[in-house]
Amino acid sequence: MNEIVIVDQAAMNRALTRISYEIVEQNKGIEDLVLIGIKSRGIYLAERIASKLQKNEGVTVPVGELDITLYRDDIHIADIDREPTLHSSNIPVEIKGKNVVLIDDVLFTGRTVRAALDAIMDYGRPKKISLAVLVDRGHRELPIRPDYIGKNIPTALNEQISVKVTEMDGMDNVSILKP
Repeated sequence: MNEIVIVDQAAMNRALTRISYEIVEQNKGIEDLVLIGIKSRGIYLAERIASKLQKNEGVTVPVGELDITLYRDDIHIADIDREPTLHSSNIPVEIKGKNVVLIDDVLFTGRTVRAALDAIMDYGRPKKISLAVLVDRGHRELPIRPDYIGKNIPTALNEQISVKVTEMDGMDNVSILKP
C-alpha cells in the first residue's frame, strides 16, 4: 500500500485543541462532563483533550476507557471458535446524569460507535452523549454523526486511514493508505 501522511503532529495537536474548545462551548462549561475513549487510540485522544481542558479551564475532567469487543455486531459465526481478545473497560465515575463525550480516532461506518453506545448504557444513563472523532472519513452504514470533528478526510472504500499516536506508535500522524 502507498502511504500518504495528511495530518502531522502539529496539525493533530491543533485539531485536538479545537475540539477541546468546542466541547467547552457546546456544553456551556465542563460541569458534569466525562470523557470516554474507545480502546485503543481513542483513550489517548481523550486523555489529551482532558489535559487541554485542565490547562484551559483549571478543572480535572474524568476520563474513562471503553472496550466494545463484546458489543460489536461484526463478530461472525465463523469466528465463534476464536475467543475475542477482551480488554477491560474503566469508567472511573458514575455517568448517570452526566454529559459524556465519546472519543474515537476514526469514524467510518458507525458500527464502532453503535457498539460503544450500547456499552455505555450498561454503566448508566447519561444526560447526554456526544461524539468526538479525530477523523471522519465518511461511508456511514448507520445514522451516526460526530458532534466534534478534528478533520474530514473523504476516502474511497478501498483506502484505509491510519492514525498513529505517540503513546502506542512512537509518533503522531494520520495517513491514507492507498492500494
